[in-house]
Amino acid sequence: MTSEAPSLSALLPLPALPRNLLSIQSWVSYGHVGNAAALFPLQRLGFEVWGVHTVQFSNHTGYGEWTGQVFEPGVIAELLDGIEARGVLPQCGGVLSGYMGSGGTVAAVVGAVTRVRQANPQALYCCDPVMGDVGRGVFVRPELPELIAAQAIPAADIVTPNQFELELLTGQKVETLADALAAAHALRERLCPGGPRLVLLTSLVRSDAPAGSIETLVVSGEGSWLCRTPLLPLNPPRNGTGDTIAALFYGQFLRTGSAEQALSLAMSALYAVLELTHRLGTREIQIVAAQAEFEQPRRRFAAERVE
Repeated sequence: MTSEAPSLSALLPLPALPRNLLSIQSWVSYGHVGNAAALFPLQRLGFEVWGVHTVQFSNHTGYGEWTGQVFEPGVIAELLDGIEARGVLPQCGGVLSGYMGSGGTVAAVVGAVTRVRQANPQALYCCDPVMGDVGRGVFVRPELPELIAAQAIPAADIVTPNQFELELLTGQKVETLADALAAAHALRERLCPGGPRLVLLTSLVRSDAPAGSIETLVVSGEGSWLCRTPLLPLNPPRNGTGDTIAALFYGQFLRTGSAEQALSLAMSALYAVLELTHRLGTREIQIVAAQAEFEQPRRRFAAERVE
């Protein structure tokens, strides 16, 4: 009697299980904003992502018309109950949050972060404080900026505001690099004391920067770095870029442990996405077509130390 030879796959070592993340954001069926912009890049970086949606719309609101609904805040806790019942919360390595939609949702997100940290004290919370943008002003409910500042920011290990949101959160005008550093440091002091306390300032346009460029700044306890890319003529500006850069930076920081490397890798990948979006002339950012750029971008923009 002969025994069958083991298959090749049986001889290979098993891959390590991916790290798990919880992402609480909006969802659109068409296009890429919120979780529809964040989940796939994180998955391409090797993370298992548990998506919890705060809204489900047909498309992002930048089109002016959409269908769908905003979910009640209690849905977040209900879904966490179901995940916890699987016994997997101790394996959750972090939480990413974006658009929250209502005051009750802010409290529900912070409650979810608390539950994850109780199960895994090493979990890191990355808060993208979606509130508004230059040119559009505040585009969320009027009470949300104050609630995000009072509840979500003190719970966060990493926060990723754009320039408008940083000014709103700190009350400081950002016109120069010195202004940006001062405001980012002021916000960093309000983050969770036990975490890395990283502030990622996106879409930075300042008076003392080279013309035709756009920058992203990261401020940490180890130093501050600036990454500059060409400013692409995307008109109208594409929705979802803030959601994508928050996910890419968060994922790369969890992979590398380096704010400098995470900034360079994330910004280089986002530039590749936007450059392809521009060349194809599409209204939605091309995160699927440009997916090969997420892990190792072909064109690398360096992060320059500024502090």
